[in-house]
Amino acid sequence: MSLQPSPCVIDCGTGYTKIGYAGNTAPQFIMPSCIAIKESASIGEQAQRRLVRGVDDLDFYIGDEAVDKPNYATKWPIRHGMVEDWDLMEKFMEQVIFKYLRAEPEDHSFLMTEPPLNTPENREYLAEIMFETFNIPGLYIAVQAVLALAASWTSRQVGQRTLTGIVIDSGDGVTHTIPVAEGFVIGSCIKQIPIAGRDITFFIQQLLRDRELGIPPEQSLETAKAVKERYGYICPDIVKEFTKYDCDPGKWIKQFHGVNAVSQTPFHIDVGYERFLGPEIFFHPEFANPDFMQPISDVVDEVIQSCPIDVRRPLYKNIVLSGGSTMFRDFGRRLQRDLKRVVDARLRLSEELSGGRIKPKPMEIQVVTHHMQRYAVWFGGSMLASTPEFFQACHSKKDYDEIGPSICRHNPVFGIMS
Repeated sequence: MSLQPSPCVIDCGTGYTKIGYAGNTAPQFIMPSCIAIKESASIGEQAQRRLVRGVDDLDFYIGDEAVDKPNYATKWPIRHGMVEDWDLMEKFMEQVIFKYLRAEPEDHSFLMTEPPLNTPENREYLAEIMFETFNIPGLYIAVQAVLALAASWTSRQVGQRTLTGIVIDSGDGVTHTIPVAEGFVIGSCIKQIPIAGRDITFFIQQLLRDRELGIPPEQSLETAKAVKERYGYICPDIVKEFTKYDCDPGKWIKQFHGVNAVSQTPFHIDVGYERFLGPEIFFHPEFANPDFMQPISDVVDEVIQSCPIDVRRPLYKNIVLSGGSTMFRDFGRRLQRDLKRVVDARLRLSEELSGGRIKPKPMEIQVVTHHMQRYAVWFGGSMLASTPEFFQACHSKKDYDEIGPSICRHNPVFGIMS
């Protein structure tokens, strides 16, 4: 068997894109999913912008270099996990492959990820870009939820590895609750929660603004983000938590030190209730979003109850967390406890309604946390792309030339590898 170069694994999210080579445990680059392009002032020129070829066409930046670039317009081609601007996405991929991965695309197969409920047309657009523009030998488009399930195998014995479970994928822009049965997503039961990392940051920013005076206005967002990432955690009981802080503020209130970017003077703020109130909006969304009132535990329960009856027990038993916003301390423990309360209450009710004649079998509920959670989707892709089966599951350039982009409408689910 000829040795093939490692496949490239690219996970494009709303906020960040993770890229690297298969077989590694962590992505080589994590960059904001944005692109900075030269925008001319007049409308006539703007209409022509995308037709210009030559040197101007190479004048753009991606990732960290693109954020706040003077004289350039910063665009985010992905919204809520879906690609909205394919021209910009093509430019973005160009720099990802040549500048960051430093790969020769003709030599490497690619594993790309897609959000749940991605349209078949989007898959075709992606196939077109990858095969036509970059001339890659093979492409596999994997559903993010299935990769997250595969990533959770790191915390399991070989016999317990399963592709049935419910994935709570919470990133920067959106949180999805996705049921997966034997590697297939149950699309009709997916629920979207309009609470994610960005909302927590905005909520903390608002709390700090209302209370703290010393934060430079232009740095309030990044200060809130730093507070969230450094000090945020999930508490078991919000009332007890308030009492704890009031009784012993010295123990619980943290100091955040920053430097004013303009005047270079240091500033410091007290971080108190924000530590637990920020992430608490997963369980009490009404704090931050008056239009959405359902706690995450109720959403998960509703999703599982809407699934076929024969997969409900395995789904309760394998609730997998994925994405940066699930990294708060005790998130899994709190979710498991709240979910157990909801399920036990339902079982008690059914027993009461039957007059005690029916004794329901208790439901086992398990929320799986593991050390690969933050980059679970990328890591799952890296694991699967480093197996021999990957090259058989890939769509090849030969097939693409023969049949066209419609081959990527369906991507076979891998067998469960031991």
